[in-house]
Amino acid sequence: MSEPLHAPDCVADDVSRALAEDIGGGDVTAALLSDHADSAYLLCKEDAVVCGRPWFDACHRALDPDVRIRWHVAEGDRVQAGTVLATLEGRAQALVTAERTSLNFMQTLSGTATTTAQHVAAVAGTGTRILDTRKTIPGLRRAQKYAVRAGGGVNHRIGLFDAVMLKENHVRAAGSIAAAIQAARRLQPDLPLIVEVETLAELREALDEGCDRILIDNFDAATRRDAVRINAAHARPAPLEVSGGVDLAGLRAIAEDGVDFISIGALTKHVRAIDLSLKLGAPPMAG
Repeated sequence: MSEPLHAPDCVADDVSRALAEDIGGGDVTAALLSDHADSAYLLCKEDAVVCGRPWFDACHRALDPDVRIRWHVAEGDRVQAGTVLATLEGRAQALVTAERTSLNFMQTLSGTATTTAQHVAAVAGTGTRILDTRKTIPGLRRAQKYAVRAGGGVNHRIGLFDAVMLKENHVRAAGSIAAAIQAARRLQPDLPLIVEVETLAELREALDEGCDRILIDNFDAATRRDAVRINAAHARPAPLEVSGGVDLAGLRAIAEDGVDFISIGALTKHVRAIDLSLKLGAPPMAG
């Protein structure tokens, strides 16, 4: 992928859709306000990892190109409850109209980044890296994967176009792991090749054929450790990824078995928004 996940055109597309959804023919409540110059502040009400600044900024600038936004924290910063993240100066109507959409982006992406950071911390020092999946909110794939990076995670493939990933249905259609790998190499020789296996026999077959990563799906602990040993002893070992049945409590034990990656759909699928608010006026004085 040549452009960053937060490329301006991509952010603008996300924001345009979201504002159109919320505003429709016009914000009939904000129209009641005098459109005077005003200020506002963005408050984080819980401990969190900050993420979503490009989307927040784009929401406000789409409605008031002259709005001034001063950020007090960087993207990916860990902040405590009560932190003022940003202050804004602009037209009152635009500040109020952009409020909900800008918060929706910040709350959702900060939630993804915060959850990712918790999972990354759980495997710290093991060498295992945390991966996301394609289990994202429709229309927010790139934004959520950006948030995973902000939380210290690593992106899996962005979509169906940038890596070949052979799963159970592909293997069944091809007839075997070997046949599926051979077909993938013929048709897409330049793309990364990831193979999901469900047994140790399939693991050996994938190793013998050669691939860029092997996903061991829903292995129990003993079988997972066998897989690590078999892989290490092979002439052409491949990075091992664990997927399926993974939760935060069991993450450390999986990492300590020696796998290279753990992919977790919950990072982007089970999103709990961070509690943020945007209030008109000056922020309260500290203390």
